[in-house]
Amino acid sequence: MKKITLIFLLSTTYIFSNINAVVSILPEQTFVKAIGGNKVNISLMVLPGNSPHTYEPKPSQMKDVAKAALYFAIGVEFENVWLSKFKNLNSTMKIIDLTHNIQILKMQAHTEHDDQRQQEHDDHKKYKGNDPHIWTSPKNVKIIAKNIYESLAKEDPANESYYKQNYNKFISLITETDLKIKSILSNKPKGTKFMVFHPSWEYFAQAYGLKQLPVEMEGKSPKPKELINLIKEAREEQISAIFTQPEFSDSIAKVMANELHIKVIKVSPLAPNWSENLISIAHAIAGKE
Repeated sequence: MKKITLIFLLSTTYIFSNINAVVSILPEQTFVKAIGGNKVNISLMVLPGNSPHTYEPKPSQMKDVAKAALYFAIGVEFENVWLSKFKNLNSTMKIIDLTHNIQILKMQAHTEHDDQRQQEHDDHKKYKGNDPHIWTSPKNVKIIAKNIYESLAKEDPANESYYKQNYNKFISLITETDLKIKSILSNKPKGTKFMVFHPSWEYFAQAYGLKQLPVEMEGKSPKPKELINLIKEAREEQISAIFTQPEFSDSIAKVMANELHIKVIKVSPLAPNWSENLISIAHAIAGKE
């Protein structure tokens, strides 16, 4: 009898308390899992190895959307096209804006060293569109975590204390991550530059007083003259590595790395191991990798 009662209690806990949720990218999955624990079933839209700029969901993923209670949106490009379609498919699904209360930056699209490009563009044309990579800043992830916690607690008030406990634990991890990065970068002067192929790390750079130098110009590879200027600037700034993403070609970065005798480091802002990823980047910038 006791065994039957225990099975019943366990089954009611897992049947009636689970929330079906959908996230756009892997870091979100990490964040929602940290707070939602075993009370949230999470479906991922942009599968590993794909770009959120151009992703199109598979039919099986549309089925997940059709039964979801919550969709956690984070401002990546494919959402501009698909969120309205998701809402048409599932009108009862609530769309949670995880960018709420976060200051959105513009996407950096040129380097300051490129004098010709400086002359060709006015200040308001230095950037192209919003930078969606808000989760590369621990300060922003704390805001994201709060948005997740509040939405889960509202959707499932019976388990609010469970989500609160997980939320507090996750906030501690974010704080610990931030302190580790500050310690790693403590010997680097303010304004230290690091070179990236795709400008995905501006929130990280601003959080720690750094400056990213993007190779890519408004979504296009640099022209020969621009490439010469980039190599010259990399030498002047004593750049020790170029960060590239698995989602993009790194052929130009390899050419630059060979010329400069430096490393090409593949790192994705879409990596699921959010904390370890940022700490690894800090180590590379500090020359401790």
